[in-house]
Amino acid sequence: MRTDDFDYQLPTELIAQHPPAERDAARMLVLDPSSGLVDRTVRDLPEYLEAGDVLVLNDSRVLPARLIGRRRDGGEAEVLLLRPLPEGHSRWEALIRPARRLDLGSRVTFDNSALAVAIEARDGETATVRLDGVADPLSEVRRIGEMPTPPYIKERLVDRERYQTVYARAEGSAAAPTAGLHFTPELLSAVRDRGVGVAFVTLHVGLDTFRPVRVDDPAEHRIHREWYRIDEASAGAINQAHREGGRVIAVGTTCVRVLESAATNGRVAAGEGWTGLFILPGYRFRVVDAMLTNFHLPRSTLLMLVSAFAGRDRVLAAYAAAIERRYRFYSFGDCMLITSPHPALPRERGRE
Repeated sequence: MRTDDFDYQLPTELIAQHPPAERDAARMLVLDPSSGLVDRTVRDLPEYLEAGDVLVLNDSRVLPARLIGRRRDGGEAEVLLLRPLPEGHSRWEALIRPARRLDLGSRVTFDNSALAVAIEARDGETATVRLDGVADPLSEVRRIGEMPTPPYIKERLVDRERYQTVYARAEGSAAAPTAGLHFTPELLSAVRDRGVGVAFVTLHVGLDTFRPVRVDDPAEHRIHREWYRIDEASAGAINQAHREGGRVIAVGTTCVRVLESAATNGRVAAGEGWTGLFILPGYRFRVVDAMLTNFHLPRSTLLMLVSAFAGRDRVLAAYAAAIERRYRFYSFGDCMLITSPHPALPRERGRE
């Protein structure tokens, strides 16, 4: 297995630059073992769910953590806060640009704020930074920061809330769990009206969202650990669904990683911790029976995860069909609903 095995060519005009006018109006390509590829919209999702199933969503909220300021020489600098360090909200792991112009001791300042960012340690574009100059750094970041949309989105985001899910509540992500952007309160009500449970987990999306796979052998790639939490109510709902013959449908790859990280013998344990689970083809899923997920970048860990679930050839064939049918790709794009030909069973752990 090589990283090149997960490559494909995407016309740039299919990279969605803005969200759809209505969240649940996005197109949904259904990949089902019995019916093949079917073109639907996200509003049709409840038709594919059954009473006793449980839909699992990631309630992490994105921090507007992209800070655009100035170096001492007057040049522009960007700091993207990724996660707070144990000392609290004054020291963070961050991405800095241009890294070659930001040495140890450098400071980034802002025209509209007394906040300053000091570079304390650096490893390439990754740095440890200290926020100072104001009494409440996190509140100031919320005031002056921009949403950390991916670099392939060139258009400025007008409405911050369109890069948040409607159920986001646990602040801490450096990027949105994008499959959840398609949901509206009305769609969630329609899901519940069918007798489908809705459970929430938290995984704060971190550095690896911005880190491509640069090695030829994916097994040599290491992803950064991300913090997650599952409460007792959600764990109980998920386990009850499986116990009573229902399915677990994960909304997004972040939910997949949480559920598979917290599983033992097919059961999900409540708790919190850090996961470095990297799911590659050959991994045996223990919890997830179906997933709703956006279309992912070539050669990415997320495309590898989806390929592990549905089969690489099957997924790449679906991507080719989506390109031919002019689906919109990536964070603000359309999505796929993928069902598994086999129910989740007690399974072996993946590599961490």
